Amino acid sequence: MSVWYYHSHMTHRLSQRMSAVPSSFLREIFTVLKDERIISFAGGLPNPSLFPTQAFKRAADAALSEAPQQALQYGATEGVPELREIIAHSYARKDGIDVHPDHILITNGSQQGLDLLGKVLVNEGDRVGVENPTYLAALQALSLYKPSVIEIPLTPEGLDTDALSAAQNAAPLTMLYTIPNFQNPSGLTYSNETRERVVAALNGSHTLLVEDDPYGEIRFIGERRTPFLAYTDEVVMLGSFSKIVAPGLRLGWMVVKDAELYAALHTAKQAADLHTSTLTQHIVYRYYRDNDTDAHVRAIAHAYKQQKDTMLAALKEHLPDDVSYTDPEGGMFIWATFPEAVRTAELFPLAIAEGVAFVPGESFYSTGGVTNTLRLNFTNSSPEQITEGVTRLARAYTRYCA
Repeated sequence: MSVWYYHSHMTHRLSQRMSAVPSSFLREIFTVLKDERIISFAGGLPNPSLFPTQAFKRAADAALSEAPQQALQYGATEGVPELREIIAHSYARKDGIDVHPDHILITNGSQQGLDLLGKVLVNEGDRVGVENPTYLAALQALSLYKPSVIEIPLTPEGLDTDALSAAQNAAPLTMLYTIPNFQNPSGLTYSNETRERVVAALNGSHTLLVEDDPYGEIRFIGERRTPFLAYTDEVVMLGSFSKIVAPGLRLGWMVVKDAELYAALHTAKQAADLHTSTLTQHIVYRYYRDNDTDAHVRAIAHAYKQQKDTMLAALKEHLPDDVSYTDPEGGMFIWATFPEAVRTAELFPLAIAEGVAFVPGESFYSTGGVTNTLRLNFTNSSPEQITEGVTRLARAYTRYCA
């Protein structure tokens, strides 16, 4: 059945695929969050005080001084060669992975990478595996292609590989979407043993393993984990400059070693937008060329750890013992679990009335899922706001239980 949209005296007929696309909870509450009295733990926003504004200004000046004509002209669909070289070198330096610049496709944020994968791989009804819970915007992006979403539970060590094997045995997945580092929304990180078991479960199948890694550089404690790409070439990695430079760039990338898949994604990208902004790419290249970017990421991680520790201390002090929460090794989120009878979607309006916002956990399940969880972002609030916001959340919970 077609979807109809009425506006003034005109009637627009929308495509059938739009009927399958859920609205994002975050977008639903944006109007609420405009209220300045509300402390928001809802969005996945980096801390703007940590944006490298002066270094970026110098990089922009350098781009327009050194290569103004190239930076302002149309560019290659795959991206600026110098930027792709920097990304490839980073994988070799940090993870010992052989990634060539020709394996890299620059995208408009890693979100575009999800859309491109849906376009080239997913037919209506295809089985697409996701973590349960998972990134809500991934569910939204893939829903355009009307897959059958197969939810694979998470364990404290990462994806439940027994459940993954059972899903594969029932009927092979077209794609498995994962966020193995500081998972959104749970904050969990896969152990290296779990990563090996995931690869083994997919071995010999035609299932594409997708590793989305927007947060992996922002590690507070513990050792860096091994990317899936170190175990197998049958992986597409998604990366982003949003969390390690600034989200307003809308600049990300895909690592694709399979030549046929790369060609298909390249064609889909070209059809979508010709290429990502050449000006932005030239600026980011010079930012990396001329600055100690590793030191900047370490500074981000140091600040975020302090914010995370502040939130954990406040949760422990102000919420009762029957509320549990994750303690992530990095990233941006804490996942809280309330007693089973609690519905956090019903807690939400009480929290707004108290002046604090979060995302109810059921937003991160394709089928509605667990109703007694919520996600808290700690990176976009000061320590004082975090403490006050958790205090308000505790008051809301007290009212809910009354």
